Amino acid sequence: MSDTQASVAATGTGDRSRPRPVLPALCLTQITSWGIVYYTFPVLNPAITADTGWSTGATTAAFSAALVVSAIAGIYVGRVLDRRGPRTVMTAGSVLGALSLLVIAAAPALPLFFAGWLLAGAAMAAIFYQPAFAALTRWWAPDHIRALTIVTLAGGLASTVFAPLTALLADHMSWRATYVVLAGILAVLTVPAHALALKAPWPPAPPSPPHLTGSHEQVVRSRAFWMLAVTFTLSAFAMYAVVIGLVPLLLERGYTTTQAAWALGLGGAGQTLGRTLYATLARHLGVTARTVTLIALGALTTAGLATVAGPYALLIAVSVLAGVIRGNLTLLQATAVTDRWGTTHYGRLSGLLGAPAHAAAALAPFAGAVLAGPLGGYPALFALLAALSITAAVTALGAHTRNRKQ
Repeated sequence: MSDTQASVAATGTGDRSRPRPVLPALCLTQITSWGIVYYTFPVLNPAITADTGWSTGATTAAFSAALVVSAIAGIYVGRVLDRRGPRTVMTAGSVLGALSLLVIAAAPALPLFFAGWLLAGAAMAAIFYQPAFAALTRWWAPDHIRALTIVTLAGGLASTVFAPLTALLADHMSWRATYVVLAGILAVLTVPAHALALKAPWPPAPPSPPHLTGSHEQVVRSRAFWMLAVTFTLSAFAMYAVVIGLVPLLLERGYTTTQAAWALGLGGAGQTLGRTLYATLARHLGVTARTVTLIALGALTTAGLATVAGPYALLIAVSVLAGVIRGNLTLLQATAVTDRWGTTHYGRLSGLLGAPAHAAAALAPFAGAVLAGPLGGYPALFALLAALSITAAVTALGAHTRNRKQ
């Protein structure tokens, strides 16, 4: 083997060195993990509250607590990913995810229900996008955007596959039995996939890019890092509040539940479409310009939803466009560290960068519902969320590093 070939094999930058099972396995496990651990809860929650007498606020708070735990645990998970790779993390996460669903299913009282969701939050940090992105960024660089796009397109099918399946199961059995079945599906599909497909040697971290002269600690202390963290936190809060608030916004304007559901669903289709466009956008815009543009466009679509009352077809068009922007924002966040600071400490930096944004996303639905009343309704709330997105676009200008591609 020549020196060049050896280097390619060591760094994972050549096609031959990329473990072939990784990409299809992560597509399968992202669909399954998101579909079962995340998207089944909204489907089953009405049955949970009806059976137990627990309030919707209490059960939803347990789910939100899981998302906050996921954000915090992601910081530690990122460090492990950099050192050891994704196999152990994601396999253990799959096992913990299945066990957490069994705890939730068996919970006789609300405290144990909360405990089950806290365990699920730790599992989310180990099986959702962050570790999958870290694996693909290290193994697939420099062609990682294509791999990330494929996995996020697959992840976008999670609700399409598992929401109807969960509803079908719930029609024939209790919510507790449904969670037991889903826990079994999660274990069968994701534990062996993570354990077997991710067993390839973890390539050593590549050197830092030329424009970066300090350590990862210096990156974390830098103005650019903190401005980017603020940007993504504000953007995530606005984005998730819009997603959850779209249905009540349309109901408030006199549309039916079915019409509102279609608007939300077609927005999800736009999200899938948006992810297919990101690679082209990345080729034509530098990272700072890309960040500012996408977040500003998100603000524009949110303002459109705040001001456009009809006709219904126009609202659908705005919702789809908003989905296109959301799809791009997912990949923008996935590539933010690599574009600015390389892949050397991708796991650690992405965990720290994403923690406040994930926490904001967890709290956004409740905060939005609380604010809608005092503000006078959902149109005013959406106007406020548009203003937050504009603020995020402005702070993104401060996340400029010395990378010449920016």
